[in-house]
Amino acid sequence: MTRKTNIVPKVDAPKISRVSTVAAPVRSQVVEMLRSAITGGQFAPGQRLVETDLCDRMGVSRPSLREALRQLESEGLIVTVPNRGPTVSLLSAQDAASIYEVRGALEALAAQLFAATASDTQVAELSAAVDALEVAYKSENLEKIVVAKQYFYDVLLAGSGNSILPSILRTMNARITQLRRVSLSSPQRGAVSLREIRAVLRAIKRRDPDGAFKASLHHVREASKVALRSLQTGRSEERSKGRK
Repeated sequence: MTRKTNIVPKVDAPKISRVSTVAAPVRSQVVEMLRSAITGGQFAPGQRLVETDLCDRMGVSRPSLREALRQLESEGLIVTVPNRGPTVSLLSAQDAASIYEVRGALEALAAQLFAATASDTQVAELSAAVDALEVAYKSENLEKIVVAKQYFYDVLLAGSGNSILPSILRTMNARITQLRRVSLSSPQRGAVSLREIRAVLRAIKRRDPDGAFKASLHHVREASKVALRSLQTGRSEERSKGRK
């Protein structure tokens, strides 16, 4: 018999601070800090990233910062604009739709594989992750929800038995996090999202791979509808302001 534990991930809000010189390579620390700041909304889409300002705030050299910016550009979080330099990417509705299509297929496959191959201990861990997610939803704290949601998917991917899935999704993770924040910003989405994830968990507990696949795909598609609607509304409001 497996023991069920309620694991609540530690949550820290994204902050830009000075980089440590010993804990990890400087470039890795800069990448992580900037990535968290962008996905957390500390830097707005379209905002220019001034290298001298960032170097001063983080206490790093310009070469280290530029290496980090190149990494974030490869992830699609930053674009280099002529005569402006590095700028936070604008996420178009078309880009968002494409990301959701790929994410839906990959996460549904992960759920299918998990239902077929995960151990009872891994199923118990996933159940605990869903319980932790429910606690986060009840807190109505977006940071806690995002971290708890990521923890759920970390457990799901680890138990899928496919080492390629996490590596593929990792390259999309930052933009997925951006979209997750958009969909979860809807007041009604939280309760619905939790019901959808519990449907995935029920299928997994039944050892129903096809049911888990369908439930997971449904969850991502519903999140996609909310996020795309929000993005389109935001663009319309921006255009209206521009005409005033």
